[in-house]
Amino acid sequence: MGDYEKFISLINSKLGIDLALYKEAQMKRRLTSLRSKRGYNDFESYFRALDKDDELLKEFVDRITINVSEFYRNPKRWDVLRDTILPMITKENSSITIWSAACSTGEEPYTLAMLMKEYFPQVSAKIIATDIDINALSKAKEGVYNEQALKDLPTPLKKKYFTFENMLYKVSPSLKSGIIFKQHNLLKDAYPKDVHLIVCRNVLIYFTDTAKNEIYQNFSKSLHKDGVLFVGSTEQIFNPDRYDFKLLDTFFYGKQN
Repeated sequence: MGDYEKFISLINSKLGIDLALYKEAQMKRRLTSLRSKRGYNDFESYFRALDKDDELLKEFVDRITINVSEFYRNPKRWDVLRDTILPMITKENSSITIWSAACSTGEEPYTLAMLMKEYFPQVSAKIIATDIDINALSKAKEGVYNEQALKDLPTPLKKKYFTFENMLYKVSPSLKSGIIFKQHNLLKDAYPKDVHLIVCRNVLIYFTDTAKNEIYQNFSKSLHKDGVLFVGSTEQIFNPDRYDFKLLDTFFYGKQN
């Protein structure tokens, strides 16, 4: 077994994260860069250091989980969600469950909460926000963001749902109260049931085809009969029938009945 292969096996045993399910070239390049930056010449010595140093381990987990997020990322897709997808879902359901899968530092679930409060106040929405990275979840629960994260957010929403203090934007308690944040590993843990909307964007591009196939199958099983999956702009599903999905709009897939 090679140095890197042994390393990912040890990481899987320690953290329950199987790096073999991520695209190897991308992940190995990212981790080699981080390892070298910290002064380790091989993965064996790097793992020994990770095993003893919590700060080094925290940095490692941050690097392997891709925490890039913004409010209203790709605004036109959010407009489709607001104007087409959510009206379709809520027409038959006065109470819905939304799952923001791989939610990173929370921008996505807070955006969903704003949409529901602003445009569907008559609907009871339970929002589950999950991520594998406990550090990202801590930031999400804190709900404090810089100007860049809010650059695509409409000004009225910014004024209504945030307070500006010390050059940072703080999420209002009214948004936080409707979201359940918890740790979840898409490749290992049980999925929520009867979900009306799953939002999982710009994450699956980092996984192998085998891992993606498994996740799409699990998303399909997780969805309510009227449910919809919303994916990222680089993650079109070219064979949606395979997962009992049908294309509703660009990057939106409905459950086939």
